[in-house]
Amino acid sequence: MNNASKRMMFDATVWTASVLMTLVLVAHEAMAESKTFAAANPKWTAECGGCHIGYPPQLLPAPAWRRIMSGLDKHFGTDASLDAGTAAEIGVFLEQNAASGKRARAGGDTVRITDTAWFRREHDEVPAATWKHAGVKTAANCTACHTTAERGDFSERNIRIPR
Repeated sequence: MNNASKRMMFDATVWTASVLMTLVLVAHEAMAESKTFAAANPKWTAECGGCHIGYPPQLLPAPAWRRIMSGLDKHFGTDASLDAGTAAEIGVFLEQNAASGKRARAGGDTVRITDTAWFRREHDEVPAATWKHAGVKTAANCTACHTTAERGDFSERNIRIPR
């Protein structure tokens, strides 16, 4: 085989490897679910974030947010009633930014983020004792471990498990 043929085979191999690597990276990004959520609404921040973290709307599908907003007088055992205008604005915000696609389908019928398939999959390695730790108390207490949860960042690089 002459040098020109060897060079052509080398170039074809490098090109093919580059194309395959690009496709792998694109597929990885397309399949990866984001753990950072960006959505903001001042009333949502004030009203929902006044009692607990303002859970990112992308963690539940729109029907779940509608059920939550229609039952604020019995909001997980607390009366979280809002005036009609504020409730309507927050409801629209939640629905417009709700989970879609795979995450919405994985949400099922639940109104509890901690009951979604996504949440269970993301936290399957968390020992039962962690949920009972005095600094955690409940799986709904995101900020106990996710140090940047209030900014919508639940990435693993910002986790500090209480000991």
